[in-house]
Amino acid sequence: MSRADPFADTRDGDETRVALMEATYEALSKHGYADLTIERIGEAFGKSPSLIYHHYDSKDALLVDFLEFMLDRFESDVALDDGDRADAQLQALLDHALADPIDDDRYAMTSAITELRAQAPHDETYREHFTRSDRFFHDRITGIIERGIDQGLFREVDPDRTAEMLLVTINGAMTERVTTTKEATTRDVREELDAYVRARLLADEQP
Repeated sequence: MSRADPFADTRDGDETRVALMEATYEALSKHGYADLTIERIGEAFGKSPSLIYHHYDSKDALLVDFLEFMLDRFESDVALDDGDRADAQLQALLDHALADPIDDDRYAMTSAITELRAQAPHDETYREHFTRSDRFFHDRITGIIERGIDQGLFREVDPDRTAEMLLVTINGAMTERVTTTKEATTRDVREELDAYVRARLLADEQP
């Protein structure tokens, strides 16, 4: 569902920003939010912190831009093909979100995003970003469900409510993955979601 290396593509023409976003990711993964500083991002960036301060007033301003960068890359990279079966699209989305196991880079990215989401209760800017991010994924799932109903693959469920249930479950499983030692959580959640899709979503007769 997303490119393996979101920093590799510089089609936007701003190679400096891409390099800074990659440095931000590396520093955040290494130090965590609490110990992250502009100076440490500058070390990963290989440039003076003063250059970063020229573009961003604070660490949080840079991190919010980092989150927007990652979401924009995902949005540009994910497209629904009207010719694809919706049931296959939904399975591909679940395969991506709840992959088990995941490699170290994917784990580090999930940890970083989870740590930044934890700032949202105390910071309106973070809260606004994650609201937009969740809305994007909610709308993506809703579109898949609506297409599945039109294709006769899914039952006449409420696409909005079903998408919300799936998204909240996915977010919860991803958080559990990086904040607990319960190794079976992601696998168990995926099995239950598959059972839900079969029992609640898939039409009795498939075209």
